[in-house]
Amino acid sequence: MTLISCTLCGKKYPDQQNPFCCECGGSFDYEDFPLFETKDKVQKGVWAYQKSLGLPTNTSSVSLGEGDTPLIKTTIGDQPLWLKMESQNPTGSYKDRGSTVLVSHLKSRGVKFAIEDSSGNAGASFAAYCARGDIGCKIFVPESASGPKRTQIEMFGADLVRVPGPRAEAAWAVLCEAKGGAVYGSHAYMPFGLTGIATISYELVEQLGVVPATVIVPVGHGGLLYGIMRGFEVMKMTGVIQKEPIYIGVQSEGCAPVVKAYLANSLKPQEITPGDTIAEGVKVASPMRGASILSRMQNGKGKMVSVTESQLCAAYHEMAHKGFYCEPTSALVWVAAGQVGKAKNTPTVAVITGSGYKSTLNQIGIV
Repeated sequence: MTLISCTLCGKKYPDQQNPFCCECGGSFDYEDFPLFETKDKVQKGVWAYQKSLGLPTNTSSVSLGEGDTPLIKTTIGDQPLWLKMESQNPTGSYKDRGSTVLVSHLKSRGVKFAIEDSSGNAGASFAAYCARGDIGCKIFVPESASGPKRTQIEMFGADLVRVPGPRAEAAWAVLCEAKGGAVYGSHAYMPFGLTGIATISYELVEQLGVVPATVIVPVGHGGLLYGIMRGFEVMKMTGVIQKEPIYIGVQSEGCAPVVKAYLANSLKPQEITPGDTIAEGVKVASPMRGASILSRMQNGKGKMVSVTESQLCAAYHEMAHKGFYCEPTSALVWVAAGQVGKAKNTPTVAVITGSGYKSTLNQIGIV
């Protein structure tokens, strides 16, 4: 397995246990991200890049056919825009790319039961892959998590725990249980899913035939943007591409700790109290991979922007009227794409993170 170590003290990730963070309190990450290797023409989706996933070669895949998502060309104003439809993964979100790798890792280490917390998508995905891998699980979600996501979690056989209060309360509840000895299969803390997310980068270059000029991504915990960044980085490192895209990370004004840090030239996400936003997928006050993103933004690789709630609501409807029914979090990228202006270099790609079928906002009259 590729070397994983603590970002604070440098301690190596253990060969047998499954800690979600280091004893010193630091987070685990890849010292050297698994190098990009040529796609296996026999396998499909994420597992076509098995040699790039950083798992031992004898690891069996826990898969539902994730990856190989469509890249669809549309326009915003008079500008071309390509949409990477991660909403078409098995459980309806990009989280499946990370879950297939994370759950495969857990199963390879003999895990029989795991816990996770989520605003909805990650929990639904983790529950599905645990079901596929015959692993029991308990998912903690904020009470406000949308109904369809909760339904998914329960239908996959997971024990669903609805936690009153903001998203942070669900995170606190799962940490309390983890301290009791349960394996915390966190999509935010554990680095294993990052290599699955990096396959978005590999697919984009294959589908376009060129490196995107700009990639626009919603940012919650930051794992999606960070994984995409690292994917392009290793492609450049191995000589497959000559340059990386410009990265644009998008947050809601109601919860924008990484944007505020970027504007303050800080490498640490700002402490905030989350406000109201329909973009529940990015309502994260303390983003786990925020510092990793900011360190790269400081090197001129991109920028962070925020979107108002009125802009987000308008974009949500505008996308649907063009035939793209996404969850509100995904509409953040549509607003940002419209702000890019006339692009000197194309193509510009925006990642559609989740399906509109996961949201009940229209039914309850919020948007």
